Amino acid sequence: MNNLKIEQDGGVVTVRLHRPHVLNALSAELLTELLDILRPLDKNPQVGCFVITGSERAFAAGADIKEMAGRTASEMAAEDYFSGWEEFAAFRTPKIAAVNGLALGGGCELAMMCDLIIAGESAAFGQPEIRLGVIPGIGGTQRLTRLVGRPKAMDLILTGRTMDAHEAERAGLVSRVVPDGRVLPEALETATVIASYGRPAVTAARECVDRALETGLGDGVLFERRVFHGLFATEDQKEGMSAFLEKRAPVFRGR
Repeated sequence: MNNLKIEQDGGVVTVRLHRPHVLNALSAELLTELLDILRPLDKNPQVGCFVITGSERAFAAGADIKEMAGRTASEMAAEDYFSGWEEFAAFRTPKIAAVNGLALGGGCELAMMCDLIIAGESAAFGQPEIRLGVIPGIGGTQRLTRLVGRPKAMDLILTGRTMDAHEAERAGLVSRVVPDGRVLPEALETATVIASYGRPAVTAARECVDRALETGLGDGVLFERRVFHGLFATEDQKEGMSAFLEKRAPVFRGR
């Protein structure tokens, strides 16, 4: 198994997809390797952010079609094929997708499982599964619709077309567009900022934003308020507010 390259710098862990011969297509082996590596890191309080990236040519060009093509419907159902990706999506550590080149099919879905997408100007996003006689299977119909709305999601999924980084930013899929050579540096700088904050507050913030997609406004605001109240039991809240009043930089300990 050599589908990934891992680097850690302080609280930031960078995961580079490394299947250059197939434009980083997402295989079952890659997923197993990814989960085995990130599962313990997700529980490590010293780790504050994951950065997921690919190559200059492709973040990930899709799922591994060769691996799937010969399977039957009963085999796919029995394996609950692709279900393991939900464990990655559920990791509590913030995830940034640093996207150069193609992010298509499963690659677009992987990027959408992350909390932020920072894209190069030449990046391209899409869900072209309709061209293969299927539909997105790693959450594409659900996450894309929540992020960009029904009209844009229908456009992309029913036509199979791609959209460039600037259209993706206007649609609400991409957080930032930067020059191609700045994608990974920008992602790492952003990850370092996130990792510098207290983990209880970061985790709570992510949960509240995600809850906004699942509930009505009243329930969401109530959930946010209860979480806000609960953070006053943390050491980081005491440190953060004391540092503000004392006009110094806070030192968060993740407690």
